[in-house]
Amino acid sequence: MPIRTQVRVQAQPREWTWEWLREWRQAWPSAKRVLDLTLGSVLLLLAAPLLAAGALALAAQRLPGGVLTRSPRIGLGGHPFVLHSLRTRRLRLDLLSRLPHVVRGDLSLVGPEPLPPDDERARAPGADADTPEIAAATAARHWRQELKPGLTGLAQVRSRSGMPWDEPALLDQHYAEHHWVGLDLAILARAVHTPLRRAIRGLTRHGKAHLSDTDHRRCGYSAAE
Repeated sequence: MPIRTQVRVQAQPREWTWEWLREWRQAWPSAKRVLDLTLGSVLLLLAAPLLAAGALALAAQRLPGGVLTRSPRIGLGGHPFVLHSLRTRRLRLDLLSRLPHVVRGDLSLVGPEPLPPDDERARAPGADADTPEIAAATAARHWRQELKPGLTGLAQVRSRSGMPWDEPALLDQHYAEHHWVGLDLAILARAVHTPLRRAIRGLTRHGKAHLSDTDHRRCGYSAAE
């Protein structure tokens, strides 16, 4: 009677290659996207009552065009999207109303300013090239095409300093070349700290009592004394 032998073939482990690493990185969300999704969702939940109140107040005014503005913007990879914002800048509600774009993935919490399609800064170098292939290859290397526009950014928190190197375009490009999660957290902290400090200063100034010299004079005091 013949004896059957079974041969087990062990699967060879997949080699650690750069291509495998690239596929692994694409399969998992980046740390920046995780920050956008988690923090953006929390901020949206916290701001929801305020946004609802602002939308109701605007709806009561019956503004032409509704309570939201709709404007085309250029996103990641040069893909256009429609940006929705509340028609008011009180309490920065217009900015907070863009949080759904962060959760959806159109915007990031931190990034360059979302530009309209007709803005010259949104046009990648090579857009007027002779052939579409050259234009596409040049546009793919343009830094504005390589990251999402942001709810706020380095240009927004630094552009008012008045320094020549704090031009918005230079700040946006610097962020595109050096961005990481730590820088995003620092920009977010600065974006919250500045308006909060201004609000506290405003409340403090309004709450101060303006007393004249006569308020401290005792009864019967005259200038002749």
